[in-house]
Amino acid sequence: MKKHTLNRHVRLASLALVAGAGLAAGSAVQADDHDTINLAYVEWSSEVASTNVIAAVLEQEGYDVDLTSLSAAAMFQALATGDADAIVAAWLPTTHADYMERLGGDIVDLGANLDGTKLGLVVPEYSDVDSIAELNDNADSFNGEIIGIDPGAGLMGLTEEVVDTYDLDLALRSGSGATMTAALASAIQNEEDVVVTGWTPHWKFARWDLKYLEDPKNVYGGAEQIHTVVREGLEEDMPEAYAILDAFEWTPEHMGEVMLMNQEDGADPYENAKQWVEDNQDLVDEWVNGES
Repeated sequence: MKKHTLNRHVRLASLALVAGAGLAAGSAVQADDHDTINLAYVEWSSEVASTNVIAAVLEQEGYDVDLTSLSAAAMFQALATGDADAIVAAWLPTTHADYMERLGGDIVDLGANLDGTKLGLVVPEYSDVDSIAELNDNADSFNGEIIGIDPGAGLMGLTEEVVDTYDLDLALRSGSGATMTAALASAIQNEEDVVVTGWTPHWKFARWDLKYLEDPKNVYGGAEQIHTVVREGLEEDMPEAYAILDAFEWTPEHMGEVMLMNQEDGADPYENAKQWVEDNQDLVDEWVNGES
């Protein structure tokens, strides 16, 4: 199969543009254009990693690939209208359940490409604390605070519920993903206790030895999976690409490797994805040959 160069321009679009322009304005998806595939994604570090990896694999197999960064709502709408071919970024059964329920008749869920996502409070492995229920007895060791992320994030809302449910004497401090990891890095460098809001997959688990605190009251709930979802008709239009997407499956550890590479100064997510694909060709061959 002829090799093509990946087209990595990212088109930022609103839901209104996606829904309004649709196929009438000239969709990125053409029924007779079997060499070009459009992958949509949300700008989460996990989805940047996975989308660039599958893009590198599809490019390796002869496809031009367009990457389109969208909001979650616009991403699913693009699939339903045919403006995008596939996503590898659907968090189910909870996070994106509403989109799947509303658009399920126009899109195809190929199942999980990653199992083992998790939300919770995270501490360094060396910490003597193992459970959220133990935090009050050790509040001074943690400077009386939990280091959080953006105040509007769903994880922060859950953590506020954790503080109430466990009647914690620690204050939840909002910030950003960057300030959270900076605080974590500083504490580990000085071998100090710190507790942060955490989720898997995340590159911090590849960089440091960390553990989740037990959540005996199950406030954070169970794990989710990340699914691959494609537009109706993709199997008929691009059977080889469909088969690769269907077989795509990796672990949080795999994703963490790519996410960690993307944290380096001046990192190019696509170049890192190509390097990861080269270094893990045996696994990639399973996707290409439909063995996963």
